Amino acid sequence: MSTPSPCRPTIDIAALLAALPDRISDLPTLAAARDPQHVALIEDARRLTNAELVNAVEAAAALLRQWGVRGGDRVMIVAENSIAQIVLLFATARLDAWALVSNARLSAAELDAIRAHAQPRVTAYALESSRDAGQHAQRHGAAEAPHIAPDIGAWSYTADASAQAEPVEAANHRQCAALIYTTGTTGAPKGVMLSHRNLLFIAAVSSRLRQVRPDDVVYAVLPISHVYGFASVCLGSLYAGATLRLAPRFAAEAVRRALADEGVTIFQGVPAMHAKLLEHLRTQGHAWHAPRLRFVYSGGSPLDAALKAQVEHVYGLPLHNGYGMTESSPTVSQTMLDAPRSDCSVGEVIPGVEVRFVGLDGVDAAPGEVGELWVRGPNVMLGYYRSPEQTRAAVTQEGWLKTGDLARRDPDGALHIVGRSKDLIIRSGFNVYPAEVEHVLNAHPQVVQSAVIGRPVEGNEEVVAFVELAAQATVTPAELAAWCAQRLAPYKRPAEVKVLAALPAASTGKILKHRLREWL
Repeated sequence: MSTPSPCRPTIDIAALLAALPDRISDLPTLAAARDPQHVALIEDARRLTNAELVNAVEAAAALLRQWGVRGGDRVMIVAENSIAQIVLLFATARLDAWALVSNARLSAAELDAIRAHAQPRVTAYALESSRDAGQHAQRHGAAEAPHIAPDIGAWSYTADASAQAEPVEAANHRQCAALIYTTGTTGAPKGVMLSHRNLLFIAAVSSRLRQVRPDDVVYAVLPISHVYGFASVCLGSLYAGATLRLAPRFAAEAVRRALADEGVTIFQGVPAMHAKLLEHLRTQGHAWHAPRLRFVYSGGSPLDAALKAQVEHVYGLPLHNGYGMTESSPTVSQTMLDAPRSDCSVGEVIPGVEVRFVGLDGVDAAPGEVGELWVRGPNVMLGYYRSPEQTRAAVTQEGWLKTGDLARRDPDGALHIVGRSKDLIIRSGFNVYPAEVEHVLNAHPQVVQSAVIGRPVEGNEEVVAFVELAAQATVTPAELAAWCAQRLAPYKRPAEVKVLAALPAASTGKILKHRLREWL
């Protein structure tokens, strides 16, 4: 393991856990006690100070209580990143109900399936920042919510008097705070139950490792309906007393303006966001200008070396990387501020978390060898809602979460994710890790991003690549196949390269490979 440098914060995990608040809804109250007039939240239409955020949370909680919400109820919040969304999730937690954060960009079928499974007492729709939320509200016959002070923007609601509450737990490591349905690599969503301690642990550790300060302005475009945007960006920033600049969805020009003109100091995104921002700067002829930016991060899907190099050249800053999943709240590892990496490692395992690398035979892999990554710590979920069988399959009795990801660790402690165990392609008896082929394709100057999957053929599997090209690209599938042939062993080369206008992706930017398998 590498030795922490003098500028890296040392974290006493036992003391940190003991000092965590009881509930995520305590964060606004604590911030208001420290500095009531500090701006907590900014969106295009309005901003709230810490004191105003507390008042808005109390007013929204009073409405939810009036509509019958009790501890253990689910409150579904259909939204894109907005002040109303954050106020509602804290108001839900204030009542010991569970915040079911749902991205308004889900289709009607996806959203209705989640709603039917979770059976929320109240469903709230943040209308002002999301046309899609308005369409869902209209379908569900939602009523307009009364105006509250301070103003948080228009929202509406439906209530279900027949909803059943779950038991309430006093301890923060046992009480569910958030129910987050995963997009899932299989396409079948599962409701991940995350406790207050799960989320507060990640908020505390990630903000300390990033050294977030009250004078930071954090650009929050990663969906707060996704655990990365919720725990690390939203809660982590508010835990540290920083300001959140909320954006409902990614638009390259909006990001460029915020970085140039709004004093943004931290920008966290998935690789596709960085790729699309670079492409926008190139095609529109904009110079890079981000005078206060000090920390840039990539996560949520694999980062390739070519994109990392391009981003660092343009931004003039290290592009930090990390790894996590919904079931681990999400962070498992990240590169450290004082030790940026020249490779695409996802960094060191964060303090307080243990990992193992387990072979197909159930035995721990030798040091440096690839195995399925298992994780244990205060970040591991309570389980899958209403699915004890799936929970038992994912988490051992000793508390180890089986991630389903294949990984290895360098002697210096750096973690490398080599692929999903279920995505592994076995070609003529050889293992092909899709990420390796994707890195080669993504290095082509006309490729924005790629996705590689296996296709069964008689007695074997072959490699199929899907690519999304830059604007005005002229490269052909045959030329991309030749590019791969020069850089990959024969068994790793794609049998076919398919060009798509856009790869199917979740709202986070994560590529949905199960959709590509369905197309094949």
